[in-house]
Amino acid sequence: MLFGASTFIWFSPFSTANIPLFKKVKGFGYDIVEVAVEDKMLIDWKLVKQTCRDLDLKITISGAFGPERDISSTDPAYRKMGRDYITDCIRIAAEMESPVFGGPLYSAVGKTRIVSDEQKRQERAWCIETLHEVSDIAKAEGVTLGLEPLNRFETDMVNTVDQALSIVREVSHSSLKIVLDTFHSNIEEKDIPASIRKIGKELLCHVQGNESDRGTPGTGHLEWEGIRDALNEIGYEGAVVIETFGQPSKELARAACIWRPLANSADELAEEGLKFYKSLFM
Repeated sequence: MLFGASTFIWFSPFSTANIPLFKKVKGFGYDIVEVAVEDKMLIDWKLVKQTCRDLDLKITISGAFGPERDISSTDPAYRKMGRDYITDCIRIAAEMESPVFGGPLYSAVGKTRIVSDEQKRQERAWCIETLHEVSDIAKAEGVTLGLEPLNRFETDMVNTVDQALSIVREVSHSSLKIVLDTFHSNIEEKDIPASIRKIGKELLCHVQGNESDRGTPGTGHLEWEGIRDALNEIGYEGAVVIETFGQPSKELARAACIWRPLANSADELAEEGLKFYKSLFM
């Protein structure tokens, strides 16, 4: 099992000035740094790759989806920007040798409404159409797209594994799979280990192992032993990454409903979280 830490733990948005963070991540003992792409133009990607190569640190790439990156939006300009953003991130992932690019690919974070069945069907159709297109691009680039369910307070479109599976099966593309974030699962799934078994090895491409309150893993009430056993049972061979938010931007804080510090410090969360991961999985 490989363990990773998201740049979101320390910085939002991540930029070239923050690249020295990677030495700290490696020093804690992580195998992977997960770079969250809020604005690709803020980041010197060649320096990211070279720094991680020098440190023997692997890279995974994750997304940040605001209203202007919503492939199910009623605004065609936003749908196009969403498609372009996903395409850019696929190509970044390929260049960084990240096996996955994941996130709520289907919609904007913080988009929660009651709409008619007709509008839901139309938004889903737009989503499916674009996911077909970007999955083809991902296949050509050798990258797997990971569709991540979010909890009901962050999206009205895909909250559960069943809903994620429904979209993935409708798209029916070998390059579109599922990212599981245990923080969201804790809110929406009746049985997290059962949901992991339902996804199975073939469709589970990435795990963000976050605590029930998004604080330090091991300090909340998640059934970690059951989660571990289910991952082992299906033969999961991917990464487990902590993705939480130390100092989120105002937009991200609002979308993710982060109103208070989640730990004494970002460093403490990352260091203690990795110790817990290793005690659990190794």
